[in-house]
Amino acid sequence: MSNAKVLPLVEVGVEPCCPPLDERPLGAEEAERAAKMFKALGDPVRLRLFSAVASHEGGEACVCDISDVGVSQPTVSHHLKKLKEAGLLSSERRGTWVYYRVEPAVLAAMGQLLARAAAV
Repeated sequence: MSNAKVLPLVEVGVEPCCPPLDERPLGAEEAERAAKMFKALGDPVRLRLFSAVASHEGGEACVCDISDVGVSQPTVSHHLKKLKEAGLLSSERRGTWVYYRVEPAVLAAMGQLLARAAAV
C-alpha cells in the first residue's frame, strides 16, 4: 500500500486578484493589481523570460539557463526584477545563481480574470 498523496495543481482557496471581467466592473484597487501584472508582461523581453521560466522543466529555471534573450545580463536582471515586483515570479538564491519560478496562484488568478470573458 502506498502513502503517496496527489496534490492539486492550483492552490485551493487562492483568492483571485479580481473578478472575471464579465462579472462586474473592476474596482480601482483590483484594476491597479491586474494592470501591474499585465504591464509587466507587456514587454517582449519580459514575456520571453516569463515564458522561459514557465516552460522550463521542473517549473523553475536558473538565470543562467534563460539569459539568452538578446539583451545584456544587467538588462535581463532588470526585467526579472520587474516580473518579481509584479508578483509573477519568485526567486531563490542557491550559491552564486538565482532560480526563478512562476507563482501558480497569480497565474490562476490571471486565468480566471480572462477565462470566462474568452469563453463567451
